[in-house]
Amino acid sequence: MSHQVSLTIDGQAVTVDAGTTILDAAASVGIDIPVICYHPHLTANGLCRICSVDVTGWRTQAAACVTQVAEGMEVFAQTDSVRRGRKTLLEMLASTVNLDEAPEILDMMKEYGADTSRIDSEKKRDVPVYDDNPFYLRDYSQCINCWRCVQVCADDAQYTYALNFNGRGFDTTIATFMNDGMMDTSCVFCGQCVGACPTGALKPKRQAMLEDGEDPDSIFQATRMKRQKK
Repeated sequence: MSHQVSLTIDGQAVTVDAGTTILDAAASVGIDIPVICYHPHLTANGLCRICSVDVTGWRTQAAACVTQVAEGMEVFAQTDSVRRGRKTLLEMLASTVNLDEAPEILDMMKEYGADTSRIDSEKKRDVPVYDDNPFYLRDYSQCINCWRCVQVCADDAQYTYALNFNGRGFDTTIATFMNDGMMDTSCVFCGQCVGACPTGALKPKRQAMLEDGEDPDSIFQATRMKRQKK
């Protein structure tokens, strides 16, 4: 049986099972810590750091989605330094990635007062839209490399492994093996990656065509799986 751990979060006493993350401990008492890369049904990886919090005695901030609670821990989720860090992270994202279809992130930017023009990046994420299957589009100019699509395609759900990372540094992006089109990968078109995407980088093709004003007959023809001739 798991033993209990007591700590404080923003001055509020919290008691949870050992092994609980700071994020879940905060949620258990109604304290909201923002997340982007985290998804409750996927493995937490602490990539985006928007959930970082201050912990008394720690040299650096802790990613709440992957950091487990400890006895007597004092956590602060809304200090000036925490809010300033989140604001800067959001501004950095906005300087390189198109966030027009990421409503949750746009709401965060308003909450933290992020200035989209403060960081003037000379290099934007500008890549072609991949329209290589009847079901969804891949627009990596809107991708924040949160890893959700890769995880849900792999061990967290589908065990298909059609998606992975490619490139390094700024040029890192989600891709397929050898950059093959989706029809030539192990993808089974379950749609879970589309559902997990927080930014619109993966979008149902029917939705995209409706937004472009296409007529229903054209949409039907473009989004039906054609039987392969033998």
